Amino acid sequence: MSTFPSDFHTHTKGKLLLSGEYFVLDGALALAIPTRLGQSLLVQPNQQGEKTYIQWESLDEKGQPWFTATFHLAPFRCLQTNDQKTAERLSQVFSAIEKQKPTAWANCPALNIQTQLDFDRQWGLGTSSTLLAALAQWQQVDPYQLLWDTFGGSAYDIACATAKGPIIYILKKEKEPLVENVNFPTHFTEDLYLVYTGQKQNSREGIQRYKSLIKDTDITSLIDQVTMLTLEILRTKDLTTFEQVLAEHEALISQTLQLPTVQQQYFQDFWGQTKSLGAWGGDFMLATSDRGLSETKAYFHQKGLDQVFQFSDWLLLSNEE
Repeated sequence: MSTFPSDFHTHTKGKLLLSGEYFVLDGALALAIPTRLGQSLLVQPNQQGEKTYIQWESLDEKGQPWFTATFHLAPFRCLQTNDQKTAERLSQVFSAIEKQKPTAWANCPALNIQTQLDFDRQWGLGTSSTLLAALAQWQQVDPYQLLWDTFGGSAYDIACATAKGPIIYILKKEKEPLVENVNFPTHFTEDLYLVYTGQKQNSREGIQRYKSLIKDTDITSLIDQVTMLTLEILRTKDLTTFEQVLAEHEALISQTLQLPTVQQQYFQDFWGQTKSLGAWGGDFMLATSDRGLSETKAYFHQKGLDQVFQFSDWLLLSNEE
């Protein structure tokens, strides 16, 4: 009798990196928070399907299919798809699962696999990391190794996918991730906002730029500075101090990347503090404002940015059960 895991459901969480961007790749302490929005994975047997065939369907946040494919296993190949590039990426993931678990696709029945996002794919909240974490749960393989064998990166997003709240994250040189649960300071979360900039950035290009610029620098000193700023964020008790730490963090990254901060470039007249999240210049930024949601939204609307969200509505800010 087959023991293949053909009936499975899980939900994994999206991510936001609040501190340590780029430097997390070299061992800096980073602060990351999982989002309530994530991705679900549903695996079911297809009673009418031919053995070793997988019918795959990915739904967006509105329940509309954005990717479909038919895969054949042993040997693994895509038979039909509406997006060849995504199909090739997924094929790579399935091969990486088999690398860890040679029997992964043994006795595989016909399957229907469906994923559904809770967030817009353009938002950069972790379409890939939530999927990898979910597939790793299904096949019981190491999600970190799965990421490194496919997309690469620091893997903080993999840690967020199954976290119950904020984490601090360190990646050791031997690709050993260290994760610790923390609680985000809640004294001023009503004054924190997430603003979608709509300027999608290529994370790989950002990482390449970072690597090229730090090769002749004292990376140890920079990592220590970033780590201290992460700890200071967790210790802050008031909005003013929090804004000062964010400004220091932005200045340090700006100097390293030789790029202006988002505040210098676009929001010099803003009364609060803004901070890029993730690859600089794209996806979301954090904004602090003590003037309330409507006035804050009005300011960013004037700048052509209409997707402004309350920080605490999206994020899991406590690890308390």
